[in-house]
Amino acid sequence: MFSEYKKIIESAWENRSLLKDKNTKDTIKNVIELLDKGKVRVAEPTADNSWQVNEWIKKAVILYFPIQKMEVTKVGPFEFHDKINLKTGYDKLGVRVVPHAIARYGSYVAKDVIMMPSYINIGAYVNSGTMVDTWATVGSCAQIGRNVHLSGGVGIGGVLEPVQAAPVIIEDDCFIGSRCIIVEGVHIEKEAVLGANVVITKSTKIIDVSGSEPIEYKGIVPSRSVVIPGTQTKKFNAGEYQVPCALIIGERKESTNLKTSLNDALREYNVAV
Repeated sequence: MFSEYKKIIESAWENRSLLKDKNTKDTIKNVIELLDKGKVRVAEPTADNSWQVNEWIKKAVILYFPIQKMEVTKVGPFEFHDKINLKTGYDKLGVRVVPHAIARYGSYVAKDVIMMPSYINIGAYVNSGTMVDTWATVGSCAQIGRNVHLSGGVGIGGVLEPVQAAPVIIEDDCFIGSRCIIVEGVHIEKEAVLGANVVITKSTKIIDVSGSEPIEYKGIVPSRSVVIPGTQTKKFNAGEYQVPCALIIGERKESTNLKTSLNDALREYNVAV
């Protein structure tokens, strides 16, 4: 079935006049429903511990917008005017949603996710046990693993185009500190801990300073790394200035695990915290 869907999506991507065809429209809508239910993903882990980007699914998300009409949605005194509906059915999904948390239809939110007042965009995948804390945002197609904590004000960037670009990936058991910004397809491996205000783009230098010699990374934070914001000196025509970087200062330890698990009580429904 997916191979046929892929063929129809690819044809419509090359020839936008096909968006008038009912079968094409139905196929695009079916793919978005599959995304919404977590049955397909924009990116997924492979057997060799790498990640595969499913470009055709990203294309379906992009093609979904032109076939949708603007509609008014009213929620109590609030009014929205958009092409994409809000996600619904949280009770059956087993998701805790605190006002004013919003997820768009076409995003997948797994059982036992907690959404404080936050935002999850279409194409995103948020796995079980994850906390999306107050004013955190999960951008289009971002992939968030199990038992991740996205602290207050975290910004996880969205990537729709170019379609071959990998989205931001946060693997299982990561802790992302307050006001961190992670964009441009950066990959945070399992159990990494980012301190508050770490900003990482594809061009940000990530420097491991825990050993006798610095080791530089770009676009990826290794598993179990503990990361803080830093600066480094860079020469410009007008002189030398400090530019942002991220510093790996060590590896996650049991004491870190205890510290980052203090919010576990919030994961229990019906428990006053």
